[in-house]
Order: sequence, then structure tokens, then C-alpha cells
Amino acid sequence: MSEAKPNTEEILQRLSEVLDVLTRLSEDLQDIAKSLKTISPRVAPTIAPPAVPSAAPPVLTPKPVEKGIEDIRMMFTKELEAMLIFEDKGDFIKVTPRQFLGSENFAKIASTIREAGGEYISAGKGSHFRVPK
Repeated sequence: MSEAKPNTEEILQRLSEVLDVLTRLSEDLQDIAKSLKTISPRVAPTIAPPAVPSAAPPVLTPKPVEKGIEDIRMMFTKELEAMLIFEDKGDFIKVTPRQFLGSENFAKIASTIREAGGEYISAGKGSHFRVPK
């Protein structure tokens, strides 16, 4: 009943894949930082405030749109979508890989999940992505 320990080659392969993902993330963050540096805020003209404050207009807060399984599926290419299982778990959509993704596919999927406000849940064989509705 004891679990077999991975050999050195498997560990090195996994480390290599993690390094690939981290390298891609680092490159993405560098690109984002460069983009943010090029954006300069527009300077608004200085206008004196009115002497008597007027009643503030009512603040309208948009109702958050709930995401469904189909909304999440549509975020992926057909190739990546075929590698994933999508399940509605009430408060969130659970996205589980059908197979080993490899570092490149994992990075693409993780990036898309993060864009949707989701996260990766590392739980060994139970690892999955979670996207809040």
C-alpha cells in the first residue's frame, strides 16, 4: 500500500517543466511592466470645486455576471478544451485535466484561468483549476 517514489529522472523532468512555466510567467510579467511604463496618465485640467457641494449622483453598481461552464469553455482553443473536464460545483467551475498537460499547455491554461479570476489548486492527483462564478 506504499506509494512508489519517483525516480531522479522524473523529478528532474518535473523541475524542468516548472522552470519553463516560471520562465514564461517572468517574461509575461516583464512585458506587462514595460506596457505599464509606457502608459502615462492623462492630466485633467484643474477646475475649482463648486462653493456649495451638490448632491452626489446615485452610484450604480453593476450586478456581477455569473460565469457558466460554457463561458469558461469558450475561453480555450478546441485543442486545449479537449484536454479538460469542466464541472459546475455551485460557487465555482472546476476545471480538471484529462491527461498530463506538459509545461506549455499548463502555462496556457493557467494564464487563461487567471484571466477569468481563477486559480490553480495543487492537490496531487486531485489538482485542478477553480474559477469563481
